Amino acid sequence: MSLLPPIPTIPRAFAQTVSRHPDHSAIEDRGVRTSYAELDRMVLAASRALMAWGIAPGERVAIWAPNCREWIVAALGILGVGAVVVPVNTRMKGLEVGYVLEKSGARLLLSTGDFLGTHYPDLLAGHLPASLEKLLVIHGAKEGDTGWQDFIARGESVSEAAARERALSVTPEMVSDVIFTSGTTGHPKGVKCGHGQNLRTMDDWSQVMGLVPQDRYLMVNPFFHSMGYKSGWMVGIMNGLTLMPIAVFDAGEVLRTIARDKVSVLPGPPTIYYSMQSHPDFAATDLSSLRAAITGSTSTPPSLIESMRRDFGFKTVLTGYGLSECCGTAALSAPDDDAHTVATTAGRAIRDVEIKIVDTDGRTQPPDQPGEVLIRGYNVMLGYLDDEGATRQAIDADGWLHSGDIGTLDAHGYLRITDRVKDVYIAGGFNCYPAEIERLASRHPAVSQIAVIGVPDERMGEVGRAFVVRKPGVPLESGEFVTWCRAHMANYKVPQFIDFVDTLPTNASGKVLKRELRKLPVASGH
Repeated sequence: MSLLPPIPTIPRAFAQTVSRHPDHSAIEDRGVRTSYAELDRMVLAASRALMAWGIAPGERVAIWAPNCREWIVAALGILGVGAVVVPVNTRMKGLEVGYVLEKSGARLLLSTGDFLGTHYPDLLAGHLPASLEKLLVIHGAKEGDTGWQDFIARGESVSEAAARERALSVTPEMVSDVIFTSGTTGHPKGVKCGHGQNLRTMDDWSQVMGLVPQDRYLMVNPFFHSMGYKSGWMVGIMNGLTLMPIAVFDAGEVLRTIARDKVSVLPGPPTIYYSMQSHPDFAATDLSSLRAAITGSTSTPPSLIESMRRDFGFKTVLTGYGLSECCGTAALSAPDDDAHTVATTAGRAIRDVEIKIVDTDGRTQPPDQPGEVLIRGYNVMLGYLDDEGATRQAIDADGWLHSGDIGTLDAHGYLRITDRVKDVYIAGGFNCYPAEIERLASRHPAVSQIAVIGVPDERMGEVGRAFVVRKPGVPLESGEFVTWCRAHMANYKVPQFIDFVDTLPTNASGKVLKRELRKLPVASGH
């Protein structure tokens, strides 16, 4: 049964859940329990504060923080004033974050303070765009920072009635979020999605997963990613679940949390299940509360699906397929699909969404014949932020979103992803775009040319391998280069294997022939 409110906006969906489950535990984070009624009061305070800061409908507000209660409160507050959430990857460095802030035109940045030994605002020194008016630290603030309570206190000048009225003025067509996704150009593009399409997509996701208010959802997927945001806390507040954010994944701690707090829902990439299964405490941990999971993001062997059902005890194990450009979900398997089907396909198109396979001339391919995956339906993005040209390239005149992925559809409509038109590889569940990594790495003063490909890795699924041409007479060692990359890009983007070469293979037009690089055995690394 659908849980969508009469006017499907995220503020109305949240209000509907609050009215149905006011005393139910909404968030349990760092030992603190927050009911839905309490969460509603916090969100209202955040909305009032944003209005006091002058945030108008349609304006963008960025969040750069790990999974935590404040992330959800801030996001719901932003959405409640009709503004747009811009999630920022916590693994990004200052240069990367500065680009997202400038491109999005965000007026405010809600950032974590101290996290994993780093004070995040310090990373932005020299990278803050003129369009950003204020950086607010939501937790882990140090002296001189504008902290969360300072932010909230400003909202006392705005009445609760005004904030409630603003939330009711939000419409389904309004943009709710802009998630930045890298592309073959090497520059991230902002994907615009709206309230109504997000909720409708996640309503279908929720029904396939069989979510109920009694579910306790351990949130390992990061909130800056569609899987942690839309298939994460958004489906949680839609369905009245108890959400348990995890800031940093630790297999042992996750196992202890499952046993202690009776976790029932645990989505994630295959990497997390492998890590848990290899932990010495796995066999002795009580996992009987686990009920539902969805995995994917990389090749999934049938043995893992079977193990998730047998050893973890999941009753429902799904896989799916989606892009930021289609609200995160386009296809899902079914709860009663066998292990082989779940592992080797991405399921079938969700309700009211079409998927087809076309050849290079745009002709629809017959069953089991490979071609590019195209998607059409209500879930297709509203477009790329301030980039009509890229939007027209991605969505054709008939409304089909060109995914850039190669796949097949069988006679029953099950989708298999077999390759990628775009040169993307997936490391631990994160999309890695070589063009972006190459652009960032080429800033190193010793690098003349660089080409990056993905290579198989048992733990991460795939990792990066970089072929580097050094500038004449400028020394560079692999360890030094990797250290530099770690300081200038998210860690999952950092190449794990470094090959120094004299030249890169190219065709007559000068394009690097990566297919030739893929033929070379991995002989060096870091």
